[in-house]
Amino acid sequence: MTSGVAALWSARTSLRILVRRDLAVKYQQSVLGYFWSLIEPLGMGLIYWFVFGVLYSGATRRHLGEAAGSYPLFLITGIFAWMWASSALTEAANALTGQSRLITTMNLPRPIFPIGRVTGRFAEYLAGLPILVAVAALYASQGKIRPGWSLLALPLAVAVQFVLLVGLALLLSAGNVLMRDIERTMRLIIRLLFYATPIIYPLDLVRESGMPGWLKIGYELNPLVGIFQLHHAVWYPDEFPDARLLTITVSGSVLVLALGWWAFHRLEPAVLKEL
Repeated sequence: MTSGVAALWSARTSLRILVRRDLAVKYQQSVLGYFWSLIEPLGMGLIYWFVFGVLYSGATRRHLGEAAGSYPLFLITGIFAWMWASSALTEAANALTGQSRLITTMNLPRPIFPIGRVTGRFAEYLAGLPILVAVAALYASQGKIRPGWSLLALPLAVAVQFVLLVGLALLLSAGNVLMRDIERTMRLIIRLLFYATPIIYPLDLVRESGMPGWLKIGYELNPLVGIFQLHHAVWYPDEFPDARLLTITVSGSVLVLALGWWAFHRLEPAVLKEL
């Protein structure tokens, strides 16, 4: 693994070129270009605000408490991070199958291709941060949020999410070459993960629900739960995950990275033969 990381570091210029190429190809025939990476999460945020902030505002206020007054910020904080995760996983599934000619003709470390998809979607996430900060500044000026030390949760959330997504991207990209059903199955899995992760609702809503205890434990074993708690904690310190959840999140993400790295290199000969 150490030699593999060294090889990736030596190919960092190629990674940067691949990310720029993917972004250019994705938006080359689009009038709005990169603005689409902002319009989609903002549109989703507007829909969920109408449903949970207007139609079901009573339940929202009861579980969010003081944060209910800034529910739109709570929403887009989770949705912006979710768009990075869902897009990265969707595109990582075909990172190898969609670039087979490039992979078989260029002398580059193969993990660079799925990692490039994760990095490209991270660039889109960064493009949306100024909007997120502007909305947060608006609510802070109204006294509805009081950000402070909790701002340090953002780099931690980004780092852990990047580790998890890279591990999953390595697993999915290699597995999809050998079993093409993975790419189709990911659409359903991503849809389920959206509602099985505290993105548009607080974690306390799950903990206080009538679900069986074993189901609640299984719910929190999902590393994305702690990751999105960290994202929300940037503006809402009370949402910061407790020590148990944080340990599960970090250790689970590192474990997925190690598993993805091992599986990718174990399957690499079969993948190259199939490509």
